Amino acid sequence: MAYTWKTCKIFEKEQLMEPDSQHSFDKLANIEITSVSGGSGQIVFGDSTGYLHCLNNRYQLVKHPAFELCVTNLYQLKQHNVLVSAGKDEEGNSPLIKVWDFEKDKLGSPVCARTIRVNTGKEVPSISCLSAHENMNMIAVGSHQGTVTLIRGNLTKDRSSKQRVIDTGANPITGLGFKQLGQSILLYVSTSDQILSYILTSKDAMCVLDAPGCKFNCSTMSDHTQDFRFVVGRNEAVYFYTPKEKGQCLAFEGEKKLLRWFRGHLVVVSAANRQPLGSAFMHMTSEGQRESVNLSIYDIKNSFVAFTGTFHGGVVDVVGEWGCLFVVTRDHKLVRLEEFDMQSKLQALFKKNMYPVAISLAESQSYADGLMDIFTQYGDHLYQKGDYDGAMMQYKRTIGKLEPSYVIRKYLDTDRTHNLTDYLESLHKHAKATPDHTTLLLNCYTKLKDVTKLETFITTSKEINFDVVTAIKVCRQAGYLQQGLSLARQFHEHEWYLRIQLEDNKDYEDALRYIEGLSFSEIESNLIIYGKKLVAELPHETTLLVKKICTGLATDDAPQKMRKSNPEKFLHIFINCPNLFLEFLEEIVEDNPDASSTIYNTLLELNLRHYSLDTGGTPEELNQREQRILQILQNRAAKYDLDHALMLAQVHDFRAGILYLYEKAKLFQQIVVYHMEKQNYVQVIDTCKKHGTRDSSLWVKALTYFASRPDCKTQLREVLEHIERQKLLPLLVVVQILSESPSTSLQLVKDLISKHLQSEEERIQEDEKHIKKYVDDTRQMQQRIENLKVSATIFQITKCSLCNNKLFPPSVHFLCQHSYHQSCVEDEGEYLCPLCHEENQKVLDIIRQQEQNVNVNEQFHKQLQATSDGFSVVAEYFGRGVMNMTHNLRS
Repeated sequence: MAYTWKTCKIFEKEQLMEPDSQHSFDKLANIEITSVSGGSGQIVFGDSTGYLHCLNNRYQLVKHPAFELCVTNLYQLKQHNVLVSAGKDEEGNSPLIKVWDFEKDKLGSPVCARTIRVNTGKEVPSISCLSAHENMNMIAVGSHQGTVTLIRGNLTKDRSSKQRVIDTGANPITGLGFKQLGQSILLYVSTSDQILSYILTSKDAMCVLDAPGCKFNCSTMSDHTQDFRFVVGRNEAVYFYTPKEKGQCLAFEGEKKLLRWFRGHLVVVSAANRQPLGSAFMHMTSEGQRESVNLSIYDIKNSFVAFTGTFHGGVVDVVGEWGCLFVVTRDHKLVRLEEFDMQSKLQALFKKNMYPVAISLAESQSYADGLMDIFTQYGDHLYQKGDYDGAMMQYKRTIGKLEPSYVIRKYLDTDRTHNLTDYLESLHKHAKATPDHTTLLLNCYTKLKDVTKLETFITTSKEINFDVVTAIKVCRQAGYLQQGLSLARQFHEHEWYLRIQLEDNKDYEDALRYIEGLSFSEIESNLIIYGKKLVAELPHETTLLVKKICTGLATDDAPQKMRKSNPEKFLHIFINCPNLFLEFLEEIVEDNPDASSTIYNTLLELNLRHYSLDTGGTPEELNQREQRILQILQNRAAKYDLDHALMLAQVHDFRAGILYLYEKAKLFQQIVVYHMEKQNYVQVIDTCKKHGTRDSSLWVKALTYFASRPDCKTQLREVLEHIERQKLLPLLVVVQILSESPSTSLQLVKDLISKHLQSEEERIQEDEKHIKKYVDDTRQMQQRIENLKVSATIFQITKCSLCNNKLFPPSVHFLCQHSYHQSCVEDEGEYLCPLCHEENQKVLDIIRQQEQNVNVNEQFHKQLQATSDGFSVVAEYFGRGVMNMTHNLRS
C-alpha cells in the first residue's frame, strides 16, 4: 500500500520565456540532448554531435566543441566550476573523459584541463554513468558491462593518473555516488540487480546493501539534511542507504523514471500510467504514442509533497540551478519550478492546517523569527478544535515571545485548571514568571487541592525563578501556613515568617527564638516591628533580648567587636508595660551613663509617674522612690532636659525635684514664690538669706509678701532687721512698701524711721569729722605745695627707703621725703614712690568716682522728675548697685 503524504504546493511551475519577450524559450529545439548537468552557476547540455551547450543566468546559450563524435555523460562539481564529461572521438575506441575548467576561459570557451582514456576492462567499453569527488582527485566511471573504473589524480592538472577497475558482475552500472567517511572515501554503486558500497582503499571493502538494484537515472545522492545517503527508486518505493545497510523506506508507488535531489527535496519522475520498462530518455511508447510522466517533489524532512505535476511528452532531466529547479522536457522546452519564499510557504501550509509541517520546515531552515507565530497559530487551531492539551503543548513553546496573558485568558475562560497549571509551571521554569503568575499558579494548586505539587514547587524553589513574597502571600491566604513558613525560612523572608507565626499561628515562643537566630541588624529591625506584641505575650524573655542588643551583642562576622543598638528605637514597645519599661531604662542608664536626653527624660517621667501613683506605699518606699528620682536629677552625667524635667516635676507635684531644679536653673524668684504659695515662711526667709546676695530683689518680694499678711509680723520684723543690717534697701523704698499694706502698724513704721534717722544722724556726725579732717589736710597740703614752689628742698636721706642700703648715685628723690636707688624704682621709664603710690592711687580713684557720681546723680534726678512711677526708677538704680556705690564713697 502506497504511503500517502499530505500535499502542499510550495513550488510555482512556470514555462521559461525568452528574456524581454513573450515567446517561450526554444533555443534547445534543434539539439539532440544526451546529458544534462548543473549546479555551479550554469546548466550544461551535451548533445549527440559532441558539443557542450552552456546556459547562463541570463538564459543565453553558448556552444563549445567537446568531442568529435558525441557527448554521453556530464557531471558538474558543486563546489568548483569544473565539468567532467564523457564522450567519444573515434568509433571502436575506448571512451574519453575530458575535464573542463570554466574558471580558465580561453577566447570565450572553457579550457580542457585533462583528457583521460578510460580503461573499462571490457573489450567493448560503453559508459553508463559518471561521478566525481569534490576533492577533485577521483572520478568514478560506470559501464554497461558491469565495471567501475576509478581514476585517481588531480582533475585540473595534466599529469599522469591511475586507473583501477572494479568488476561488479555482468549487469550494467546504473548509478554512482561518493561519500566522505572521515579520512576514507566511500563509493555507492547501483546496478540493475543490486546496491553496493565500497570503501576505497588499497583493498576495497565491498558491502552488498540490497537486491535488486535500480534502473538508469533512478538513484541520486542526498545532501546534508539526510546525511549524504544514497537514494534509490524502485517501482514499489524509494530507499535510503547508509554505508552499511538499507535505511529509511518511503512507499511511493509507480514506475520510477528519474530521481534527483534539490535542497532537501527529493524529485521523483514517474510514469503517469504503466509503461514498458525502458530508458528515461525514451519519449515514445511501444505503440508510438507520446508518454506522460508525473513529477513530484517531496520534502523528506517535513514529510509532505511540495509539488506534483504532469508533463506530457516526457522529461529528459531535472537540474537545480540559481535556486530553482529546471525541467528539460522531451519537446525541447525548459520549465522552471521556483520555490516559494518562507512566508508564502508557511501561508500555504496554514491554509491546509499543516502546522506540524510548518514548524518542521521553519526549524529546518532556521526561521526562528516565524516559529513563535507558527506555534501560536497552531495552538489556536488546536484550541478551537477542543484539543486543549495539544494546544497547551504549542503555547508552552511560545514562552519568552508570546505575551503570557494571551494564553492565560483562554484557559481562565474554561475549566482547564490543570492546563493552566502546566503553562504557569513552564513560565517559572523558563524564568519568565511575574509575581502575578506565581500568585495564579499557587491559586491553581490550592484550587486543585494538590498539596503534593504545592510542596514540590516549594522544595524545588531554588531551581525555579519566581517571586517568593508573592508565593508566601498566596500560601498564607489559602491556609497553607506550613508551606508559607517553609518558603519564608528557605529564602530568609524573616518578616513574613514572623507575620505568620505571630498573626496566624500565635506561636510567640518560636517567633522569638527565630529572631534570636538572626543577624544583629535583623534582630534589631524585627524587634522594632514586632517587639510590642512580643513584650505583651513574652514580657521577660523579650525584654531580656532587647537589653542584650542594647547593652552589647557579639556579631558573627566580628566576634571581638561589640555592637550596641540605640535603645531609643525600642521605647515604643514598652508603652503598655511600665514596670518593664522602667527596668529596661534603668539597665540602659547603668550600662551607659552617657545615654541620650530622650532616655533620661523617659526614665524621669516613669519614675515620677510611679511616685505620683504609688500612694499606698510605706513612707520608707516613698522615700526610696523620692531619693531615686533625686539621684537622677542630681547626677551630673544625666542628660535630661531641664525644662522638661521641671515640667514633669510640677505635673507630678514632686516638691524636692521642683526646688532642686529651680535652684539648678537659678530661678530664685520661683523658689521664693513656691514657698510663699505653700506658706512656708521659714523657707521663704531661708531662701532670701541663701540667695539674697545674688538677687537682692528676693528681699523686696519677701518684704512685700510678709507686709501683706497680718499674721506674719514676726517674719516681717526679721526681714526688716536683715534689710536694715545689710543696708539692702533705701528707707524710702521700705516705707513705700509698708505703706501699701493695710496691716502694717504705725509703731512699726515709727520705730523703723526713728532708727533710720538716728543712724543717719550718726552718719552725718561721722561725715562732719571726715570733712574737718579733709579740710585740715587740704590746708596743710596747700601750704606744703606753696613752700615747694618758693623754697628749695633738701634731701638728707643716706639710705634707700626701699632696700635700706646705703644710697649712692644714681638715685631718685621724691617730695614726700623718700629716696631710692634708681634701679629700685625704675619701671618702664615712670618713677612712682613705692611707699606712697598705693595711697595716692586711692585718693585719685575717689576723686574720679566723685566726678562720675555727679553725672549719675544728675541723670537719676532727671529720670525721677520725668516719670510718674518714681519707685520703679529707685528700684532700678538700687538693683544696679548705684545706691551702694554712693554709700561706699561716703564711707
